[in-house]
This record gives sequence, C-alpha cells and structure tokens, in this order.
Amino acid sequence: MIKDNQRFLNRIHVVVDAIVIAVSYLLVLGIQFLYRLDSGVGTLPIGTYLLVLVFLVPGILLLYYAFNLYTPKRVQGRRVEIANIIKANTIALLAFLSVQQMLHQTDFSRFIVLMFSAINVLFAVIVRNIIRMVLMNIRRRGMNLKHILLIGYSRAAEEFIERVEQNPQWGYLIRGILDDNVERGTKYKEVKVIGKINNLGVILPENRLDEIVITLGLNEYFKLEHLVALCEKSGVHTKFIPDYNKIIPTQPYTEDLLGLPVVNIRYVPLSNTFNSMVKRVMDMIGSIFCIILFSPVMLIAAIMVKLTSKGPLIYKQERVGLHNKAFKMYKFRSMEVQTEKDEKKGWTTKNDSRITGFGRFMRRTSIDEFPQFFNVLKGNMSLVGPRPERPQFVEKFREEIPRYMIKHQIRPGITGWAQINGFRGDTSIRKRIECDLYYIEHWTIGFDIKILILTVFKGFINKNAY
Repeated sequence: MIKDNQRFLNRIHVVVDAIVIAVSYLLVLGIQFLYRLDSGVGTLPIGTYLLVLVFLVPGILLLYYAFNLYTPKRVQGRRVEIANIIKANTIALLAFLSVQQMLHQTDFSRFIVLMFSAINVLFAVIVRNIIRMVLMNIRRRGMNLKHILLIGYSRAAEEFIERVEQNPQWGYLIRGILDDNVERGTKYKEVKVIGKINNLGVILPENRLDEIVITLGLNEYFKLEHLVALCEKSGVHTKFIPDYNKIIPTQPYTEDLLGLPVVNIRYVPLSNTFNSMVKRVMDMIGSIFCIILFSPVMLIAAIMVKLTSKGPLIYKQERVGLHNKAFKMYKFRSMEVQTEKDEKKGWTTKNDSRITGFGRFMRRTSIDEFPQFFNVLKGNMSLVGPRPERPQFVEKFREEIPRYMIKHQIRPGITGWAQINGFRGDTSIRKRIECDLYYIEHWTIGFDIKILILTVFKGFINKNAY
C-alpha cells in the first residue's frame, strides 16, 4: 500500500539528495583546483576540503527534513518546494560561514562555499522536478495509488471528487462514499455510495485504506466527533473537508485563544503593515520607472488624441477603490465627449460608436491606461490588484455576487490576475471576482512580479478590450 511505498520513496529520495549534495560539492571542488579561481585555495590540502563532506551531507539533509522536503509531492506546489530548498541551503551557507569565522579559518575558499550553495540549489531543483514528473507519470498509469474513502455525500464530497478526477497525477483512488441520506448505489463521477456511515466500523478493520476524508453535510456535523475518534482509533490518516468552503478561504488564518482555535473568515496578507509598506514602496518605484519609460509613448498618444477628436486630453472617471472610497481614475480619452447620462449607459461593447478611431487603437493596446501610473504614484491605485469599477456597478454587483466587496480590502490595480487570465472588458464578472479573491488571499511580492511579467506578454493586447 501507499504507506510502504512512501517510506521506500522517501529513503530513495534521501539517497538521491545525498548524491546531489556530494556531486555539487565535488564538481565545484574540481573546478576550483583545476582552474585555481581563488588564489588562496592552495593553502589547504585537498583532504581538508573532502573532509567537509562528512559534515556537509548529513547537515543539509537534516535541514531538508526540517523544511518538509520529504513530505509527499502529490499536491505540494513546485514554488513551495523550490522556496524550501533555497531556505535550507541559505541556512547551511550562513551556518558554515559562521563556523568558519568562529574557528578563524580564513584559508578555506569562500568561492567553493558560495558556488556550492548556488549549484546545489540548481541541481536539487532540477532533480526534484524530474522525480516529480516520473511520479506523476507512474500515478497516471494507475500505480502508487492512495486509496481513499469518503464519509458523507455533500457539496464538499462532489468538489473533492471533481478535483481528483481532473488531477490523475495525484494518484488518488476513491473507493466509495458512506452516507446515511443517499441511497446505496448512487453515483457521482463514477464514485458510488457503498453503504451507511455505521458500516465504517466494519470497513476499517477489513480494508487497507490509506486515508479517510470526512465530507459530511452541514446538518450532520454532530457525527463529526464520533467519526474522528473511530478513525484515529484505527490508525488511518483522517482529513476533514468542511461543507462551507465558499465561506472559509483556502488558506484560513487561525488564532489560538488560550487553547480555543479561532478561524478568521478571511486572511488578507496585505492587511499586514509590513507587507502593505513593501507593496507601496514597490508601487512608487515601479510607477516612476514606468512614467519615465513610457513617456515618449504617452507624449505621442497625447498629441494624437488632440489631433483626432475634440475634448479634454485626460478622461477622469469615478471609480471605487480601497475601503470603498471613490477616486478619480485617469485615462487618455478614447471616446467622443458625452453627457453624464450617456457615460452611465453601460459597458463599452464591440464596435461601440462612441469610441474614436485612435481611441480604438489605444484600447486594444492598453495605451489609454498609461495615465494610471500617476494614480499609482498618488496612492489611489497599485500596479497590481483587482480592477476598480464605477459606483453604479459596485452597487449592482454587491447584491448579485457573493464576496464581491472583499476586493475593496486592497488597492485596485492597473493589471491583475483576472486580466492575465483573460477576464477583461465584457467578460464573466463572477470569474473575474474568483481571480481577484485568489490574488487577495495568495498575495506575495513574487506573485506581483509574475503578474507584471505576464502583463507584458498577455495583458497589453487583449481581444476583449473594446
């Protein structure tokens, strides 16, 4: 079963990591001694450098273990794994340099230490990705499977089954569902209800299950304590998927209130003062850089707007931003001058007669959005974030779309995760909000940089930008 397979795979993984560490170190050592890249390398014999391996390999392996690098890779993200590899190697590097300093050992080549850290990270990432791909391929072929039983037929059970079906590389095999309210033999995506919840006491001793997943409906949570006790008594690993996942975020923020667990409904990383400050500094530097970089384009756009149509150069439109506060968002005017009533008429649609000839070009290439860099500089907006809406649409969507107003907990952006995924202009508002909420809950500086890079390739020109 999977438990035995996992132990075997972990042992192999430790051996592979040990080989990678040793090869990385010996490679750097060979390069150093062959080409004499550090003039001080000759002051210590080769045997001294080789002796370091005795402490280096187990030390880094322990750090890998401490950073959970030997947990199953079924659903662990690549970025998390890479980040943990970098953290472990960074700590190893700092520890080595600290010991070297304490021992006053200045003859040991620092070039070897620094190059080893860099190469070991690179090789570890490459090898682990190869292992990941091999395991995914094995699981797609029906081997190394994790056998799972669901307890409770609910929305949570259906969503879990859908995700397992969409990701065969996880290697999950759902043996069936136990439920008291649905008739035996009922199917969902080829997964059957195989009995009542009371049958669990018989199934656990007779079946070699790897995992029990409790997916009870909200009205059956009174059974939860008994079921958890029964599963833990059998020694089977147990998970709980709440039937209110539309309320609880994917990464809930929990607090310990003198032993009482408290789950915060929404965790927004940017509510942290330090995170907010870092993002604001990044916005200010980025907006100044973009204003300078795109100033020739903006100058040409300004001249063309004036030459091709009558009216003001900059169009200021009221939008709703951080903490539901209204602000004036700047754009190059791309439409004929309208009355306030006409402006509130609705979305801009394809072949909209109000758009000027040059305005259509600006909209297709997003040049009309460039003045918003000044909004970023002022603090009304951010480089990355949910796109702001007009007040009338905010009032409409807050009633129609659950969790819509959460997007106003952070500054709106010039570009965002929704726009990168194609939800721009006259597209699904619900899908757009799902992307915005994902961004709000998973914000990191790295995520912002990723969105900005993708904007260059996918965000400027969009078929839905009318």
